[in-house]
Amino acid sequence: MAQGAAAVAAVPAPAINAGDTAWMIVATALVMLMTIPGLALFYGGLVRHKNVLNVLMQCFMITAIVSIEWVACGYSLAFGSSSGALAPYIGGFHWAFLHGIHISDLSPYFISHSQPTGKIVNGVPEMIGTIPHIVFILFQMMFAVITPALIIGAFAERIKFKGFVIFSLLWALVVYNPVAHWVWSADGWLYKLGALDFAGGTVVHINAGIAALVMALMLGKRRDYQGHAIPPHNIPFVAIGAALLWFGWFGFNAGSGLAADGLAGSAFLATHIATAAAAFTWAMLDWIIGKKPTIVGIATGAVAGLVAITPASGFVDVTGALIIGVVVSLVCFVMVAYVKPKLGYDDTLDAFGVHGIGGIIGALFTGLLATPAIQAAYSGVFYGNPHQFVIQLIAVSSTIVYSGVGTFVLFKIVDKLVGLRATDKEEALGMDEAMHGETAYTTFD
Repeated sequence: MAQGAAAVAAVPAPAINAGDTAWMIVATALVMLMTIPGLALFYGGLVRHKNVLNVLMQCFMITAIVSIEWVACGYSLAFGSSSGALAPYIGGFHWAFLHGIHISDLSPYFISHSQPTGKIVNGVPEMIGTIPHIVFILFQMMFAVITPALIIGAFAERIKFKGFVIFSLLWALVVYNPVAHWVWSADGWLYKLGALDFAGGTVVHINAGIAALVMALMLGKRRDYQGHAIPPHNIPFVAIGAALLWFGWFGFNAGSGLAADGLAGSAFLATHIATAAAAFTWAMLDWIIGKKPTIVGIATGAVAGLVAITPASGFVDVTGALIIGVVVSLVCFVMVAYVKPKLGYDDTLDAFGVHGIGGIIGALFTGLLATPAIQAAYSGVFYGNPHQFVIQLIAVSSTIVYSGVGTFVLFKIVDKLVGLRATDKEEALGMDEAMHGETAYTTFD
């Protein structure tokens, strides 16, 4: 007994680790880089020159308003605890405005979002992490920011700015926060079910991708949309934006282990290899079918690979990453090049075709390819655990339904209050001048 007590006493108490903290601060900055300027340039380059500033402004505005919403109540609703019937679905307000959180407090999470202790102490998750709680809050803030920003790609070139601001804020509040709670909180029903989402396949990409499709369908087509892509106005912007996304995504995925360790390195490697495989596959499809490889194609393929590997990055090995990268490019290419023109919906920059579909593929393939060689506690179908795929199906389906219904309801409310669709005159003039009184490019005689 005395030896046992001594062994317990010898285990060091959880404490802030300088290396983990430094890495997570860097990872947080990398994830912010994904929205501004990464996504802003990627989307901005794909639209016409008369709408580029509008896209940049949307990305900046979302960064501002969602950051404020996150500290005001979003973090508490997503990662806090509530009681009774609401507990598995949404957190409470005990951390509103970060009340009671001090700079020396430990994070309640440690090895990946799927690994809190599951213990609730005095109404909040037990603190066991090796980074400050405020750093975890900041890291998660950047996820909350980029998710509604991804939806911009579906309604670009035709949405009123006032309606966009109100919709984005409400969507972050009533759609993003609950889904994040389901999957990543110790209280969440999908977390308790065993759903695997290392860095945001369901919470970020499926959630945003389904919302993007609903918004595209409800807003209707652009006035001059002819059923095929309108040529981008600045392809170098697209390439720079995609490169910044690829770079920033290392913080997104490798940072989601919340420590500077082997799991972070494995997630980094899986992310890079899946992205490389997806980019190469899309370029080859372009080359074979269109006779020439394109920079827009290889950049789109890279983003598809980044999306699909996101939920799996902390659970699959290099072989799994290669498979995911190839498969997602094949499927997303078909969605963008054939299915969208065939069905005729105007998903301007393929937010649904890449993020929605890519997120679904990534989440489901996590259930197939998760290997205990990466995290011993987790395995998929190919490693003897077919039940994991069933759980992933439930997570994907529930996210699709909630995001779709929630987005539909919010669209109706905001459209009734202030209107969402730009007028014919505003659309013809361009969102830059109509909404902001600015032009991106000025020429002098």
